[in-house]
Amino acid sequence: MTLFDRIKTISKERGYSIAEVERKAGISANYMYQWKKRNPSPKALASVADVLNVSVDYLLGKTTSMKPKQVDITDDDYIMTYQGKPIPPEDMEYIKRILNGGKD
Repeated sequence: MTLFDRIKTISKERGYSIAEVERKAGISANYMYQWKKRNPSPKALASVADVLNVSVDYLLGKTTSMKPKQVDITDDDYIMTYQGKPIPPEDMEYIKRILNGGKD
């Protein structure tokens, strides 16, 4: 399935026409039809993926998962350093809260 075909299928599932997706993504009319023969700009592709609520990798056919892989930041099996030194545990807790949107 081509990029354009995938976008067309997902758009139909979401109840959008190609013209509606283009408008919502802020790209010019009929621009996506050109994607049948040439690659889109990364910015335009990301905008379309946002409108359709899927990942860019899904649109490109690189994955069967519509959503990007989520990273579990509560997992203690990761390594983070700053300037080559381990981050103190109390600072890691602060960083986790920030990454969780201020939630514990």
